[in-house]
Amino acid sequence: MSSSRACPPFASDASVPRLLVSVRDADEAVLAARAGADLVDAKDPDRGALGALPPDRVRAIVARVAGEARTSAVAGEPDRPALRPCIDAMAATGVGFVKVAVRAAWSDDDLAEAAGAAPGRLIAVLFAEAGGALDLVPRLARAGFVGAMIDTAAKDGRRLTDHLVLPALAAFTRTCRAHGLVSGLAGSLALADIAILAPLGAGYLGFRGGLCAASDRRGGLDPARVAEAVRLLRGQSRRDAA
Repeated sequence: MSSSRACPPFASDASVPRLLVSVRDADEAVLAARAGADLVDAKDPDRGALGALPPDRVRAIVARVAGEARTSAVAGEPDRPALRPCIDAMAATGVGFVKVAVRAAWSDDDLAEAAGAAPGRLIAVLFAEAGGALDLVPRLARAGFVGAMIDTAAKDGRRLTDHLVLPALAAFTRTCRAHGLVSGLAGSLALADIAILAPLGAGYLGFRGGLCAASDRRGGLDPARVAEAVRLLRGQSRRDAA
């Protein structure tokens, strides 16, 4: 597929967040990329917050959006024994970045082994309900992770800001920058959250349900909502430059 625009850099110092859109198949991936998503994230919304898609479907997504957007894929919420195999399976698809749930109880050796399965490509997902994100950031950086995101584990209608106040989220993004990690904020975000969260310094804002028809994360993406998210983020960029 020919590229209509260059892939943006995956930098930790972006002036405004870029847009991450979670997709469940190659058709949704093309829709999101053509609507302006910066990072197309392969995830199964029918399997909870971090449901992993089959590797073959992730390969199809990567092939369909090559050159149009960066790609990532969820490796799930594995227990410690399954951590390396799950990351290995997603890393082998050729996806740009791999996301995996990380637990505070894991040792530094566990984190380093995980990062070694996808060198320079592994992003930790930390659940807002669990707490402790700030303490994990330096450990993730030392282990070799490239980024960290806060998401919500329960998809019950509550949004990220129902779990964590804005100063706590700003402290998270600030700590990630101080340790050279890309940061992301996600968790049942709605379009209205862009104006609230964009000033906090995250590298990415992650969406699924808020960009679907009727805000149903298990339904299909709405291209108009994806385009509106892009417009709002670009508008935020213009306001910051003014």
